[in-house]
Amino acid sequence: MEQELTELRVHQGDITALDIDVIVNAAAPGLGGGTGVSRAIHDAAGPDLFAAAAALDPVGRGDAGITPGFGLKARWVVHAVGPVYVTGKMGEDKVLARCYRRALELCVEKGGRSIAFPAISTGAYRFPKALAAQVAVATVRAFVADHPDALDQVLFVATGGDNIQALTAALTA
Repeated sequence: MEQELTELRVHQGDITALDIDVIVNAAAPGLGGGTGVSRAIHDAAGPDLFAAAAALDPVGRGDAGITPGFGLKARWVVHAVGPVYVTGKMGEDKVLARCYRRALELCVEKGGRSIAFPAISTGAYRFPKALAAQVAVATVRAFVADHPDALDQVLFVATGGDNIQALTAALTA
């Protein structure tokens, strides 16, 4: 029997508009609306998302929690708290990898077959885009290799520019 492969690809566009099982919110530790992608997700989902995220146990850096998608097309939202990039010598890459792995685990636990990630920690948390893309792609590939039948599709989503280039380069490397 031939094994089906998980599709991994870069998608340029609005993560909040995707009709997918799970979208990942690049969240701050308090899981509030924040800025950037997080604010867009909260705005699109509506106030119930804020209340549900606030009800989760505290989520530390490198961890994630999951809520329903509410007003989104996505069934679920994983709130992943990425690291702040300081020196690159404080284990930031390991913390970022844990974010991606935990989001994938939560997706699979809820029965999700498709997941979309923003470029976690590359905005206000200043993680270098190329390094963040390499960590993201390597972590997803390792998870898919360990769970070959768990997912049908993984999207790396950005609106353009440096994140698209970095993600495309990491995916084609």
